[in-house]
Amino acid sequence: MPFPVTHRFRTLFRIRNAIIALAIAIVFGTVGFTLVEGWSLSESFYVTVQTLTTVGYGDVPPHTFAGRGFAILIMLIGVGGVALAASTIVQSVVQSELLSTFGQRRLSKRMKKLHDHYIICGSGRVGSHLVRDLEGDDHSFIIIENDGTRASEFSQRGLNVLVGDATLEDTLREAGVERARGLAACLPNDADNVYVVLTARDLNSKLHIVARAAEEQAEAKLVRAGANHVVAPTIIGGHRMAVSLTKPAVGEFFDSITGSKLSLAFEQVLVEERSPLVGQLLRETPIRAELDIVIVSIRRSDGEIVFNPAAQTVIAAGDILIAIGQIEALSRLNELARTNN
Repeated sequence: MPFPVTHRFRTLFRIRNAIIALAIAIVFGTVGFTLVEGWSLSESFYVTVQTLTTVGYGDVPPHTFAGRGFAILIMLIGVGGVALAASTIVQSVVQSELLSTFGQRRLSKRMKKLHDHYIICGSGRVGSHLVRDLEGDDHSFIIIENDGTRASEFSQRGLNVLVGDATLEDTLREAGVERARGLAACLPNDADNVYVVLTARDLNSKLHIVARAAEEQAEAKLVRAGANHVVAPTIIGGHRMAVSLTKPAVGEFFDSITGSKLSLAFEQVLVEERSPLVGQLLRETPIRAELDIVIVSIRRSDGEIVFNPAAQTVIAAGDILIAIGQIEALSRLNELARTNN
């Protein structure tokens, strides 16, 4: 949708120029009649508007030769200038509406093709960082934002943006919530986030929902509403500051990972049935020896979590490996967990 948004700015620019040109013509005529005919500013303004619009009531006509000559000049300017300004404004508005409608239709068609995508509700301080991370990881996602200025900024970057209220069922349906993989409720108001979570969970029972909690007491409400995870930025920020203050080495390590200073990342890897990892002991796999990846924990298909798995731990189909390592190595591990080739 970047094209319609860019055209909207061009439309406003052309309308502004047309209005400025018309205003200059009116000021020019008003000052001219005042100097040539000696009329008051109000009379000169009145006659100028009459002349430019070609209405010409004739109740205050110029009497001097110079005044009539100046009136002829204003008439010539009015016939072309006013007509051009009016046509520019009308044409620009009509084109803007048509292109805006066309852009919305294109976006709607694009959204209907989205499957297993993510929905970000709200692009404020938290949501904008989430957008940046998803954009960097090349994930398919759509942003729901009711602020036109923010929506325009994202649109110009080529991102899918739906201008609307994320708390409304129709808006979530239009964003493809029934086909989505996950949803992030990042609105600044806890009550709005609760409503988004409730509506989204009702529309898609399998949807993975992460919600932001501005206040600590909202966490339980969001979980009851259907959120799989609740993130409280103030609490997390406080914990991170405490770690950085009391355990600076640990804090620097986490900062280096989140800031990509070491080119390290955390990843969750689903082991599929056809993967060659299935049935192998952890020490027999190339995960540590060749890929230099550390498996922090394994979540079994029945929900059991094995923290810091031993070398003799057997990998089973359906396991989710929580790993840390180089980004390229993690990508290879993902391939190894999916295929038997």
